[in-house]
Amino acid sequence: MAESIAPTRELRKLPDAKKVISWPDFQRRYLRREDGYKYEWVNGFVEKAPRSMNQDQYYILDNLTTLLDQLRTDNPDLGRFYAEADTFFLENIHRRPDIAYFSVEQRSNMAYGQKEKPDFLIEIISNHDTINRVVKKMQDYRAAKVKVVWHIYPELKEVHVYRGERMTVCTGEDKCSASPVIPNFELTANLIFQKPQRIEAK
Repeated sequence: MAESIAPTRELRKLPDAKKVISWPDFQRRYLRREDGYKYEWVNGFVEKAPRSMNQDQYYILDNLTTLLDQLRTDNPDLGRFYAEADTFFLENIHRRPDIAYFSVEQRSNMAYGQKEKPDFLIEIISNHDTINRVVKKMQDYRAAKVKVVWHIYPELKEVHVYRGERMTVCTGEDKCSASPVIPNFELTANLIFQKPQRIEAK
């Protein structure tokens, strides 16, 4: 398990951020659009990128959810994972992380219209994600004081665990932890990438 300081640097606006639009306009034109892309509203600009969690990667979410459900048997107050939840991390920073954890209290608040940000979130990094986009989103998450961020790299079989400026790389039997957000939520990189047994069609 390797540990390092994560790089930070200023980034230019993405090429697809062409003009400023209001949040109501974004909601009307982009929020529910289903065309294989993910749209986010950042400082009035629209950021467009291919969805990074495909059907052939849902097993990763299944593995994480299985562990969370097991922990919930002893701690019923644990929250839940949500995929691509529309979230404001700062006043003008709207993101849709691949997987976000919301506590029971946060879920209750959201039901009554209060905006909440997750303290633990996960991005599944694919070949479609540019380094600029990945770093820029991390800058936003740090600015919003997200406590734990995982970057999961299915092709590399690596998980990068961020806590502030610190980053730990997990591979093989290294344990990836969501502490202190979810006590005892930890599993090896191998278990994260473990695919279910293939069921042949009859």
